[in-house]
Amino acid sequence: MFSDPANWLWPLIGGLLIGLSAALVMLLHGRVAGISGVVGALVTGGAGPGDRSWRGLFFAGLVVGGLVMWRVQPGQFEFNLDRSLPALAVAGLLVGFGTRLGSGCTSGHGVCGIARLSKRSLVATGTFMVAGAVTVFVVNHVLGGAV
Repeated sequence: MFSDPANWLWPLIGGLLIGLSAALVMLLHGRVAGISGVVGALVTGGAGPGDRSWRGLFFAGLVVGGLVMWRVQPGQFEFNLDRSLPALAVAGLLVGFGTRLGSGCTSGHGVCGIARLSKRSLVATGTFMVAGAVTVFVVNHVLGGAV
């Protein structure tokens, strides 16, 4: 695993960039860099005039960064889709519902909140992890992976 730098270098760079961007958003804007909050305020119009620019740039950076990585390392984007489109749609809706219910997403709670030692974020992230594990178990072992 460690003999090939491609196995550890890209994830390391990605993690460093995530940490740097989260720290910069906190330092420059006093906000948590949770994607659901950043994009949600853009979509719903909840961002004030001063907030729109940094939120738009943050979101654009996510898209452009993904596109650049896709061009530089296209093999990192290969995957097999073994679920039906309706199952994926339901899963996406459940993630959106959970994000609203939990007052944030994995980036806000898991990256930024835990780094700030937020008790709420520790509980939310633990809940995300347990819910994900239970869901995988139920779908693959109780339902036989048929969903």
